[in-house]
Amino acid sequence: MKFQVVYVPIGVGTYHMETAKDQFDRSVATLKSLDANVVCPEEVLLTVDALSAYLDTVNPDLVILQNITFANAAFASEVAKRFTCPLLLWTLREPVIDGGRLRSNSLTGAYSAANAITAFRGEKQFEFVFGAPEEEKVKREIGAMIKAAKAKVSLRSLKLSAIGHTPQGFGFGRALDAELMSKFGVTLEAIEARELIEKAKGYSDADCAADLEEAKQKVVGLEAMPEKNVLDFARLYKAYKTYVEENKVGAIASRCWPDFFVSFGTPVCMVLSLLNALNVPSSCEADVYGALSMYIGSQFCDIATFFGDPVAMDEKEGSITYWHCGMAACSLARKDTGACVGVHPNRKIGPVMDFGCESNEEATIFRVGRTEKGEFRFFIAEGEILDKPKQFDGASIVVKTDYPADKIVEDTIRGGWEPHYVVIYKRIGSELEKLARMLNVEVVKY
Repeated sequence: MKFQVVYVPIGVGTYHMETAKDQFDRSVATLKSLDANVVCPEEVLLTVDALSAYLDTVNPDLVILQNITFANAAFASEVAKRFTCPLLLWTLREPVIDGGRLRSNSLTGAYSAANAITAFRGEKQFEFVFGAPEEEKVKREIGAMIKAAKAKVSLRSLKLSAIGHTPQGFGFGRALDAELMSKFGVTLEAIEARELIEKAKGYSDADCAADLEEAKQKVVGLEAMPEKNVLDFARLYKAYKTYVEENKVGAIASRCWPDFFVSFGTPVCMVLSLLNALNVPSSCEADVYGALSMYIGSQFCDIATFFGDPVAMDEKEGSITYWHCGMAACSLARKDTGACVGVHPNRKIGPVMDFGCESNEEATIFRVGRTEKGEFRFFIAEGEILDKPKQFDGASIVVKTDYPADKIVEDTIRGGWEPHYVVIYKRIGSELEKLARMLNVEVVKY
């Protein structure tokens, strides 16, 4: 079903109706500028009966409830008892303060509505924004809310595949299907890595010619790799891509070492790189929560996300370097070098990606993590991606954080956070916070 945002403007006819009509028209214009498909009534809903009749016609994924004027708690209660979807309470500024008539009294209406909503849902189970329709802060908050609600809906249709098991000592990435379903709505399926390896071995060179040509168009230096490794990469890429397409998989968490070096002779790193560039979020070391983090980030940004370990920190520069062996999306490579191909830094087998990532003025570092008690939490830090060359063999990205980098490193280590993070090419801290509250997940933001 199509994602639906529903605008619910409430009020009573005893206030200044000319002002109410003006506020309504301006609010509709703002909402339509943010999402052309927002469902809006023909006029302000001035009675509970009118509200009820309107609500009968909608099936919202997000409700934007606005007090055009004061309205008693019966209005908000009617909304809260019908829908469990995310809710944004939008309160308008009193348009005129001149010693005369109170024209709207939207703020008191917000208190009345919030009291009723809390009684139905519990504390902090809705979002709130205050301001006039044209204010940039209002537009940002509503826009972020719409994007977060879309991401929440998208998670319900996500099939995430764990390809193989996490290596010993990497259990932080292991997930239970029931937990992912109950908390995020995500379907988790599992397949052994050997199944895709065997499928890859069954392809001929001719079967994979188009896949190999695709890779040659996207990377630099593949011809320098041993021919067998190049051909085996193409077989493996075809096996993964076919599996993803045939099973409608939206993200994968793939085992990598030692199987693909020992049992296949060619790493899976570059396969994951190309899948990431095709907007199929793909983590390595079978980190399911890493893949989930990548997928969530991808819902807010058109550019592929980066997945890696925090490996270096510069206190003076205020930066943290994230790195991994060579599975970063080829589309993230610096323009001056392109997506260079190399060999795995430890196993000395290729092809893997070997480049520094393109800079960007906006960045968000993100992780879906778990506490020692097994409760979910979101790590969020914002900053910018610096213009840096490759830092180590493999793929690397350097993020200058808004919050002191040394404090982030110390806090995350003391807090027992996982060693894998996602870097997103956009500032989406507000959107991620809102999504976390929709999912009832703790937020740790820097």
